[in-house]
Amino acid sequence: MVPFLRILGIETSCDETAAAVVERDAEGHSNVLSDVVLSQLDEHSAYGGVVPEIAARAHVEALDELIEEALARANVSLNDVDAIAATSGPGLIGGLLVGLMTGKAIARAAGKPLYAINHLEGHALTARLTDGLSFPYLMLLVSGGHTQLILVRGVGQYERWGTTIDDALGEAFDKTAKLLGLPYPGGPAVERMARDGNPDRFDLPRPLVGEARLDFSFSGLKTAVRQAAQDIAPLSDQDVADICASFQKAVSRTLKDRIGRGLQRFKTEFPTTFPATGEKPALVVAGGVAANLELRGTLQALCDKNGFRFVAPPLRLCTDNAVMIAWAGLERMATGAAPDALDVQPRSRWPLDSNAETLIGFGKRGAKA
Repeated sequence: MVPFLRILGIETSCDETAAAVVERDAEGHSNVLSDVVLSQLDEHSAYGGVVPEIAARAHVEALDELIEEALARANVSLNDVDAIAATSGPGLIGGLLVGLMTGKAIARAAGKPLYAINHLEGHALTARLTDGLSFPYLMLLVSGGHTQLILVRGVGQYERWGTTIDDALGEAFDKTAKLLGLPYPGGPAVERMARDGNPDRFDLPRPLVGEARLDFSFSGLKTAVRQAAQDIAPLSDQDVADICASFQKAVSRTLKDRIGRGLQRFKTEFPTTFPATGEKPALVVAGGVAANLELRGTLQALCDKNGFRFVAPPLRLCTDNAVMIAWAGLERMATGAAPDALDVQPRSRWPLDSNAETLIGFGKRGAKA
């Protein structure tokens, strides 16, 4: 039987500095003892996006105090934790260096094992912490850097069924917002404006809709938004609201088609698993874009129609956080996975499915998607 485990998690892959202490009992139940996140939104908003050098410097300045705060809130010391888990990729290399080096130093000084965690695996396993899901399940990861549909077979067992061939969805939201003069971060700004807009005013494209492949594309949609804005410039507030609403509608219809096909494939590949257990198969949504309520509503309705359980972790755990990193470390420990050596290196690119064909970019640090 897997013993009771407690772990300190560290997350510094982008523009949030985070630390958390999480427990896992012998039955696999979780207990979050502390969850501390420091956002760098104010530092980056003036630039319309994350500046890697500023992010890394902010992590250096804040991380030690955040770790102390996480331990204090959990009412534990380093002697009371069984291991250290730190994000090792993918992400901004400067931030990853800060978090991973700090994790290494703590592990060495306290004599604790170190687990270098794939940030995407943290997202993939969060639903097991929050909802106790059994394997397998589907995950839609939608963030500023990734848009992927992934089959989660087990800890360390991932199959990428679809990915973006150009822009990630979060990137498309941010670029649309910037084009329309909306503040950073773009996703929440576009969603706010869309509430007062007419989603039928602009007939924007729905890329790859109808195709059998499960990939995504948002570059052409972003270009169509730019053209629509240029055609009616200068823009009134209502024009901006209508473009935002039309953009969200196009994204929603695109996801409905792409994910709908994914649900059908899942039922084909696992025809007997869930009828036998009496459970519903599950679709998990994770990443910052998962906070968009219209997109959540679309996915919920799609799951209801297809007999799937829709699982969306709390918004706090959809964005970057150390709870998911700690939990991924606990999941790995529970499988008996060996810890990482202290010479492990951060990776700016680190796909969950290393066997999947690379569709966008491949460099020295590995595949982007």
